[in-house]
Amino acid sequence: MFAALARNQTAMTPPSPDRPPARRILGASLVGTAVEFYDFYIYATAAALVFGPLFFPSSSASAQLLAAYASFGVAFVARPIGAVAFGHFGDRIGRKSTLVASLLIMGGSTLAIGFLPTYEMVGWAAPLLLCLLRFGQGFGLGGEWGGAALLAVENAPPGWRGRYGMFPQLGAPVGFLASNGLFLILGLTLSPEEFIDWGWRIPFLLSAVLVGIGLWVRSRLSETPAFAAAMKEAPPPRVPLTVVLRDHPRELIGGTFAVVACFAIFYLATAFALGHGTVTLGYPRERFLLVQLGAILFLAAGIVAAGILSDRTTPRRVLMLGALLTVPAGLLLAPLMESGSLGLIWLFLSLSLAVMGLTYGPLGAFLPHLFPARVRYTGASMAFNVGGILGGGLTPIVAQALAERGGLHWVGYYLAAAGLISLVALAPLRQNHAA
Repeated sequence: MFAALARNQTAMTPPSPDRPPARRILGASLVGTAVEFYDFYIYATAAALVFGPLFFPSSSASAQLLAAYASFGVAFVARPIGAVAFGHFGDRIGRKSTLVASLLIMGGSTLAIGFLPTYEMVGWAAPLLLCLLRFGQGFGLGGEWGGAALLAVENAPPGWRGRYGMFPQLGAPVGFLASNGLFLILGLTLSPEEFIDWGWRIPFLLSAVLVGIGLWVRSRLSETPAFAAAMKEAPPPRVPLTVVLRDHPRELIGGTFAVVACFAIFYLATAFALGHGTVTLGYPRERFLLVQLGAILFLAAGIVAAGILSDRTTPRRVLMLGALLTVPAGLLLAPLMESGSLGLIWLFLSLSLAVMGLTYGPLGAFLPHLFPARVRYTGASMAFNVGGILGGGLTPIVAQALAERGGLHWVGYYLAAAGLISLVALAPLRQNHAA
């Protein structure tokens, strides 16, 4: 895919001395987000599978699962804080160094989780340390997506923003495949006792290797032409967040609610579905992970289709289509998840993740250009990560509570409502900043 895009770009646009090779740009934006999302998802998977009994006091399996999901949500609180911090320096000193710092913080937090003692070993210090490191993961990821998206779209030639902007988004399914695929292999090769005793730590420890690869790729980057041009026009704002809040509140609020649907779909189809499928419905862990791995391919396909359609129409129209299709996806959740058939569960997960591709794939091209280049890192990162709290951070907890008290139909209504919220938010938004 890198080679095809590079060849097509060369054929359609003349080479620019200010723009690095397409393969390097796209590779750096994809590899970095894939590593970051791998780190993020191994926590989500471990929270659904083992963190409840390992790090929280025993009362009931459901209560432990809720506690594990609550620790999962800590990262979403940290993400907007990371967005402000990394956005501040990304808009003042540049995209490259900020992206390297976000990767180091995220990777270091993930590696440390692999060495944590359990509740049985140290009592309440165990969940406290777990939540602290989870905060570190969220803080690092808060600066990751915005920088990776800017790296791609600010280097894109005219007419290619959608296709360039989809590459950071592809880091999500790549990271998910790597994390859940590794958990599946461990589940098939280790006994349940070995997996709970030490096997779950392996994905966290292997993060160090992946972070090293990501750092090597990003060390070869240069600053984007848009950032360089903005610095020539005027000094960077002293506090970019103040400029965003003062001059672009409409774009910030609209962009925040525009991403609610994509986060709600993803965490219902991954973290919540895995926990519900294995704990409540009683499916074997390995079989359910295999079903999710098959379904996640439809997310990748949806992202690619959305990137192409965004360049042929507009990113906003594709996002609105995805938000609209989220409503019927929500209505299908209960009938298919409660069908008693793994095949029909796979069908729901595949359809919903394909829809998620339409609500997620265009974001790299859409959110950054709601804001001028001098505050783009801060604005896009804030909208993406605050929307992540609203759409994703609370979703597994709320969905688990709704499923227990009212049944899965209420979880489906919750998803449909998220789609309507994003649809209403997208309607008045326009991208006013081309450079």
